[in-house]
Amino acid sequence: MLRYLTAGESHGKGLMVILEGIPAGLRLSSEEIDKELKRRQVGYGRSPRMQIEKDEAEILSGIRGGKTLGSPIALMIKNLDWKNWQKMMAVEDSDMNSESIQILTRPRPGHADLAGVIKYNLDDVRDVLERASARETAARVAVGAICKKFLAEFDLFIYSRVVQIGTVKDTPGWEPTADNYQLIENSPLRCLSKAAEEEIVALIDLAAKEGDSLGGVFEIMVTNLSVGLGSYIQWDLKLDARLARALMSIQAIVGVEIGLGFAAAERFGSQVQDEIFYEETNHQFYRKTNRAGGIEGGMSNGEPIVLRAAMKPISTIAQPLKSVDLVSKKEVKAIKERADVCAVPAASIIGEAVVALEIAAAFREKFGGDSLEEVKKNYLNYMDYVKGK
Repeated sequence: MLRYLTAGESHGKGLMVILEGIPAGLRLSSEEIDKELKRRQVGYGRSPRMQIEKDEAEILSGIRGGKTLGSPIALMIKNLDWKNWQKMMAVEDSDMNSESIQILTRPRPGHADLAGVIKYNLDDVRDVLERASARETAARVAVGAICKKFLAEFDLFIYSRVVQIGTVKDTPGWEPTADNYQLIENSPLRCLSKAAEEEIVALIDLAAKEGDSLGGVFEIMVTNLSVGLGSYIQWDLKLDARLARALMSIQAIVGVEIGLGFAAAERFGSQVQDEIFYEETNHQFYRKTNRAGGIEGGMSNGEPIVLRAAMKPISTIAQPLKSVDLVSKKEVKAIKERADVCAVPAASIIGEAVVALEIAAAFREKFGGDSLEEVKKNYLNYMDYVKGK
């Protein structure tokens, strides 16, 4: 019931996205979307391009008078850097000056370059890197902002923080309180610990000085989620599988954990499972621990969903690695594009967006409805049913 599609190249005119499945009646403004886009652009270690772009979403359809219509929502985010790339990225062949077009033939290790040119029978690596670029994630953050606004109508919120960059780890364990999250939002590295932040800044500075890059780990937490989103009935309906796929679809993500994750493999079963209790006053089941990360059997169990994603260092580095020229087949240094030294803080914001999209999709499947009012009635009826169990 909820799906989206993005289009656009990194240095093209802009990014486009169509989101279908948001019910009618949701109040929404472009300023709310732009706020999330701005969060994606900040963070220590970002590339100079973030000083050029000022991402803003232009709403093209699906909203009238500040409310969604139930029809597809179309957005456009213009690339301000387009003015510097018009000849290089011209759509019409007649608009391209062949003398000024540099053909890129030195694929970067770790990027989509080599596999892309072979798969699509291309001659220029730029034809691959323009779409494979993480610039595309701006479109996903925009539609994620809409999904977060929809979920907030049900007091459901999504938080993120960076837990590790390189070998430096932030304070383990946290509660998404207002004070804690304000510290994270104010941190250029989205960390809780000032000591860890200082260590990470020094590490990023060292990587930049040596022409290298850094990866890390970020964590996503979803709070106040109802029991029963997702399903155990089919493999592709399992909520954990869907969330893992969403996070793995982010450029440079190489691993995902839910709850204890890989640490669960080191323990006895009695140290992993979350015992079940019942609270008579509020008529609800609860757990004293949340090692499962809020998901059991492919379904939300009512506890906060806890996810972690590992991001590898950016493939483009200032001191390029060895590669092979596509034409001469000789050893060369890989191409060097403008890129971040570290993008883990930005990736955590993108993580929030793709998780919001997947949670909203599961929510729509569960509660249906063509208008926000109808969805709320269905949701409240279900919550009454849950309390009666």
